[in-house]
Amino acid sequence: MSDRRRKIEVYIRWMIRRDMPEVLAIESESFEHPWPEEDFIRCLRQQNCIGMVAEHDDRVVGYMIYDLCKTRIHVFNFAVASDYRRHNVGTQMLNKLIGKLSRERRTRIVLEVRESNLSAQHFFLTNQFRAISVLQGYYEDTDEDAYIMQYLHKSVSLSQSLVSPSEVDSILEQNNNPNFTPIQEWSLKNDLDGEDPWGLWDDLTE
Repeated sequence: MSDRRRKIEVYIRWMIRRDMPEVLAIESESFEHPWPEEDFIRCLRQQNCIGMVAEHDDRVVGYMIYDLCKTRIHVFNFAVASDYRRHNVGTQMLNKLIGKLSRERRTRIVLEVRESNLSAQHFFLTNQFRAISVLQGYYEDTDEDAYIMQYLHKSVSLSQSLVSPSEVDSILEQNNNPNFTPIQEWSLKNDLDGEDPWGLWDDLTE
């Protein structure tokens, strides 16, 4: 795209089977160690795991995979096509998630970012996430550390901002990783409830 700073409006909807080729293409260009299709399928078959895409001019230009936990939204995967970055696509996707937070129920969004992924860290920091902990050797492919980054609903005070031990356990279970270091103050500054519009991705493998 030309005019790299121009903001565009995207339509954010459920991810469906025909989106997978475009999703996998974005995944491949975005990450040194991309998810294979099998990882998307396995994740999306979980009851509360949701896939959504951002669409512009009939093209998938971004996607996010996240889990609706009892008190938080846990983002597993988040990417924007390279030629659509810096056009407000990622921010619109985040705003979709932020709109699902409330004082009474889910009050935070959490995600992990590779230590080396400075562009992702900067993006989330500019969207009011903060780093709250380090998962040492979290990524099996490189033994790289991960930062847990968190966005808080406006009703949550900073004194409540650290992830609980049970939340850390649930994150570590995904990678069998026992290494966790909290960060007290680090300078890096329509709820779907498991509904699946087309059967937990069962037809994806047909």
